[in-house]
Amino acid sequence: MRLTRRDALAVLAGLGVTGGAVSLTQFDPPTADSTGEGSGSDGDLGGGGDDDTPPTAVRETMVAAGEVVYPSAVEGIPEFVETYVVGRARDDARRDAMVDAATELDGVARDWENAAFADLPAGDRDRLLRELGVNTADPVPDGTLSERLRFHVVNELLYAFYASPTGGRLVGIENPIGHPGGTESYRRATMDGGETAESGGTADSGGESDG
Repeated sequence: MRLTRRDALAVLAGLGVTGGAVSLTQFDPPTADSTGEGSGSDGDLGGGGDDDTPPTAVRETMVAAGEVVYPSAVEGIPEFVETYVVGRARDDARRDAMVDAATELDGVARDWENAAFADLPAGDRDRLLRELGVNTADPVPDGTLSERLRFHVVNELLYAFYASPTGGRLVGIENPIGHPGGTESYRRATMDGGETAESGGTADSGGESDG
């Protein structure tokens, strides 16, 4: 199973983030033509120039979290998560909370493991999340660190996965959210699906509050 940027764009469309805000070309690698001054293209995600775009370290942390939260058979996680995170950041409130939570997670990794969260082996990332109690925490947007990580990092990623056409098929969601029957399919599948993360990490996406 391979997640793609188009999967992420489908999720974002269901959230009201349309192609005008996030386009496929925004995430293409820079070319000689696209990196010239005044070209109007961001090219590489790390190029900056867009106040809405989360910092590179935040995007890397979210990708690294996705790699331990999503089933091990899933491919294409970096491009899927980066596309979703950049699009989700068009919502100012979501961006700030997600950036803060991911930054705190990375800070804990640096304090406890002497390495960025994204630089840790997958097993150590999973262990760190468990030691923080994220796998058993309730998703609370303004709660304790564990609760905020559950809401703004883990459940944000799981919502994106389940609401995508590819991820939805894994748990029997016929239509992505934003399409006819999509919301009901999502609710039915996530209530019945139980844990799907290969790592044993929580796969309960019910804490995603506003879809």
